[in-house]
Amino acid sequence: MTQTPAPLSRPQMAARLARDIPQGWYVNLGIGIPTMVADHMAPDREVIFHSENGLLGMGPAPAADAIDPWLINAGKQHVTLLPGGSYFHQADSFAIIRGGHLDLCVLGAFEVAQNGDVANWATSANDSAPAVGGAMDLSAGARNLWVLMEHTTKDGQPKLVTTCSYPLTALGVVSRVYTNLAVIDVTPRGFVLVEKIDGLSLESLAARTGAPIHLPA
Repeated sequence: MTQTPAPLSRPQMAARLARDIPQGWYVNLGIGIPTMVADHMAPDREVIFHSENGLLGMGPAPAADAIDPWLINAGKQHVTLLPGGSYFHQADSFAIIRGGHLDLCVLGAFEVAQNGDVANWATSANDSAPAVGGAMDLSAGARNLWVLMEHTTKDGQPKLVTTCSYPLTALGVVSRVYTNLAVIDVTPRGFVLVEKIDGLSLESLAARTGAPIHLPA
């Protein structure tokens, strides 16, 4: 019997995405797995990380003995600030977002549809989150939107779908999805496979995906 290959861990997912960010880009990292991306950026590459609570030039998580309790990201996690980094008011941070000054936003998600719709803030009307928050502004304002998420829910339901069933964050904005099983582009054809983890068949990947996956033309 063929053994299913181990999916990527969350740090491995973040490291895989980090390798694809072009040099010199300004990048917002959303709450959840995306915050790990800063921990995996090669030190010889210049990528400027932004956090919506008012940081530019955010670095990786600090060592346990080097935590600054006042320096946190939007997810209230301790971070570092690289040389040349800056702090500013949250209103100025949203001016950066809404003004189209970010090259990329990396968000987590509950679902991504084959047309690029994204749902990332609520799974039902009873969720405790009171509103969509900054994700809506980021989805509309960033020049590119990539999603970093696990390929399925904990009970095996696909998170890449034909149509989102959860409340939408934004319409038609996602251009690429990174999961623990594959990297997938969102195109006018729908989901197009960029790569999959070693040992995983296309049939097995398709069985875990709620919409067709196309091969590159």
